Amino acid sequence: MSSSELPGALAAVVPKPGAVAVAKGERLDSVALPGLTLTVRSRPSVRPGLPPALFVHGLGGSSQNWTALMPLLEDVVDCAAVDLPGFGDSPPPDDGDYSVTGHARAVIRLLDSRGRGPVHLVANSLGGAVSTRVAAVRPDLVRTLTLISPALPELRVQRSAVPTGLLALPGVAALFTRLTKQWTAEQRVRGVLGLCYGDPGRVTPEGFGAAVHEMERRLALPYFWDAMARSARGIVNAYTLGGQHGLWRQAERVLAPTLLVYGGRDLLVSYRKARRASAAFRDSRLLTLPDAGHVAMMEYPETVASAIRELLADSGELTGAVELSETHGVRDRGDVMKDHHDSGSRS
Repeated sequence: MSSSELPGALAAVVPKPGAVAVAKGERLDSVALPGLTLTVRSRPSVRPGLPPALFVHGLGGSSQNWTALMPLLEDVVDCAAVDLPGFGDSPPPDDGDYSVTGHARAVIRLLDSRGRGPVHLVANSLGGAVSTRVAAVRPDLVRTLTLISPALPELRVQRSAVPTGLLALPGVAALFTRLTKQWTAEQRVRGVLGLCYGDPGRVTPEGFGAAVHEMERRLALPYFWDAMARSARGIVNAYTLGGQHGLWRQAERVLAPTLLVYGGRDLLVSYRKARRASAAFRDSRLLTLPDAGHVAMMEYPETVASAIRELLADSGELTGAVELSETHGVRDRGDVMKDHHDSGSRS
């Protein structure tokens, strides 16, 4: 039975096995909206009055994916990361809508309800597709946009990404659950790290242990695979949309200054799409990290944070904030190219 088929009374009391990890300096808040409850992870600002930033994770991820990056930006933005519906500590949405539009609507409703807009919107993978849609349809909510390996449509999907896409097919998630019933949480985490990291060896033993604990917690949730399968289906469906609702068309409508981050070892989002994305977003810059995989903000948080700082500085968003220093250089592990499509110049 899927989450959308649960009676309303039961949907309100979905069990939460185990506790969600909260790093030092973080707090979790639950935001109740009609038909939707979202968990938001935040860090207190180092001083009042900083502009807000919202971080949006990818498929199978959670707000914990931003724990390494947020402390590196807390002196320039007020950091908050959302658990999308059905992920992290957020329960499934009452309407069972896991489409890209459904997730985008959840982000918009969160921002509207808390009066947090406009924000610096930072997103990864599925969150990148979601945030592209948010920035296109609600430009008033977005100051700048940072997309890390965004899940934008590809005609030639990498072979390594096919198994994830297959989750979108009816029955595949249930079949995979049966076939992997004997897999331990450690085995599953190693598989995820091998798929998402350019070099899984960068993960510390402590980080691996925390990932295993979180995997055990998620597998105990009755809606885990349903949320995964429906969200994967939402990505596939978004890839097939044409016209003004197509993600590439919406990328062209984004007005906010945009930072694009692509990893050379990404097995889920093709490195080949970096140039097309750079051309689609009208005010964009491109950071390429040859050794990074799909989650550069977890693999190279210092480099990604430095690139975001440069985006904010060049966009006039660092007024009164800490100045950039040599330690914030972004060219130690990657190359940055600023694209100004009006003039055609690059620096």
